[in-house]
Amino acid sequence: MTRTELLNAIAARTGDYRAGEIPAPTPQHVDRWVRQFPDASQEPILEEMSHILGKAYFAKSDVMSFLTAVATNTEKLTGANPSEFWRKANFLNIQRGGNSQRRMLSDFSAILQQQFGFTTDDCGSADGPFFYLDDLIFSGNRVRHDLEPWISSDRCPGRCNLHILTIAYHRGGQWFGGQRLAQCMKGAKKQVTITWWRCAEFEDRRRYTNKSDVLRPISFPSDQFAQQYIQGLTQKGYPPEPRVPQEPPYASPFFSSETGRQLMEREMLSAGFRIREQCTMLPEVIRPLGFSGLQTLGFGAVVLTYRNCPNTCPPAFWAGQPWYPLFPRRTN
Repeated sequence: MTRTELLNAIAARTGDYRAGEIPAPTPQHVDRWVRQFPDASQEPILEEMSHILGKAYFAKSDVMSFLTAVATNTEKLTGANPSEFWRKANFLNIQRGGNSQRRMLSDFSAILQQQFGFTTDDCGSADGPFFYLDDLIFSGNRVRHDLEPWISSDRCPGRCNLHILTIAYHRGGQWFGGQRLAQCMKGAKKQVTITWWRCAEFEDRRRYTNKSDVLRPISFPSDQFAQQYIQGLTQKGYPPEPRVPQEPPYASPFFSSETGRQLMEREMLSAGFRIREQCTMLPEVIRPLGFSGLQTLGFGAVVLTYRNCPNTCPPAFWAGQPWYPLFPRRTN
């Protein structure tokens, strides 16, 4: 595609991003963002970003289709009488930070109303399953911090079924969250059977770094600020490990190719260092490739939804002044 076609495609794909809160993205908006990168990299970035967004941007229509599929899944979830199943279901509203759970509950409530004529407010029973909804799972910390107090409390029965329903999760976070919840159950002497439901999953486990679905660069910038940052991580005992490039056939569906992936990793990392150097008030946990409580270059997520851009994505996606963001972020 030509540059103009790419600009139009990205603006169209993300047309419902934070709809009603901020102006709809335009080709001019996308062009202003990409012009912050080196001239030779701009069109390749647009090409790869268009591919990524086609796989990892979840528009409202995508989310509602997924939730409808869950609500009407008679084979693996509800059985032959989905209306009765959902009437008995208990929907948890226990998220301690942000509004993503409330928004997911609102969306699912609309699906139940459409399909069965009642909302989540009409549901609940002593013998029904429990549902925890959230949009995206990254490290797994939020889901376990929300659910551990519930499991340990009298609100959680001694034996029950818990369904964790999310648009997408990262496999490392799903594993970590699951392990911590299992430990909590053991301590609380409860038998909670957990089932995970998702529309997509992203590989981010360390042992699969070389073929992961997150940004993990094969090399690092040589400028002074970047090298000082890397040296700081190394001195703390966490030297960044470069990813080993993968030969065809390419495994990750979220990048078009090894070449396209390397371009995004290189340019998003370089821009992330620039942003960190310019935005001196950013907290330490906002790293060049996105939020991370670990001593790394950042989480490097590429997934986002129509509701918001996670801070685990590279700051080059969302950071503000003096940077111009492609996806202005709503903070918690």
